[in-house]
Amino acid sequence: MLIIGIAGGSGSGKTTVVKAITEQLKENVVVIPQDSYYKDLGHLSEEEKRVHNFDHPESIDFDLLRAQLKELREGRIVEQPIYSYITCGRSTETVTVKPADVIIVEGILIFSDPKLRKLMDIKIFVDADDDDRLMRVMARDIVERGKTVEWVIERYSKTVKPMYLQFIEPSKRYADIIIPQGGHNKVAIDVISATIEKSLANSKKSR
Repeated sequence: MLIIGIAGGSGSGKTTVVKAITEQLKENVVVIPQDSYYKDLGHLSEEEKRVHNFDHPESIDFDLLRAQLKELREGRIVEQPIYSYITCGRSTETVTVKPADVIIVEGILIFSDPKLRKLMDIKIFVDADDDDRLMRVMARDIVERGKTVEWVIERYSKTVKPMYLQFIEPSKRYADIIIPQGGHNKVAIDVISATIEKSLANSKKSR
């Protein structure tokens, strides 16, 4: 099993990269989104939810994420949380995740946790222009998460951009591979897919 971390700022194209790599690999792939592990804020008031900083490492339940990754690596099934951006809380339901040849952990803050980084065999950072990221964040939050333009702009200026500069951009130094141009860099995606295939083949030979 290979555990691959794919990080980058909000709207950098991480999801596009994950999808492209998954489609190219012949092996069984499971994607673990960091967003599923946001801490439950369902008990907070609407005003408290509005001002909560979702781009700070403390907003993520890294203990549970690491524990479930270890379980998968040991061949055990886990129940992944389901997080709602509408209620800012966890659902009573879960997603059953089975072990696979490749586990991809994807999220903006996954390289900020040293213990989580140690579990990763390959670390990839998806880089993109700030303006491009802002446009994607606005489109996603308005269409998929029911937010207003004003809410998105306020959140971007108060938390998304400052947290990117404080936590996410500096974590780029931990990456083994940096993909410029976000998810549109087909050459980089092809190289990464080939590297993963080679690593898997070497791993199987050494068994």
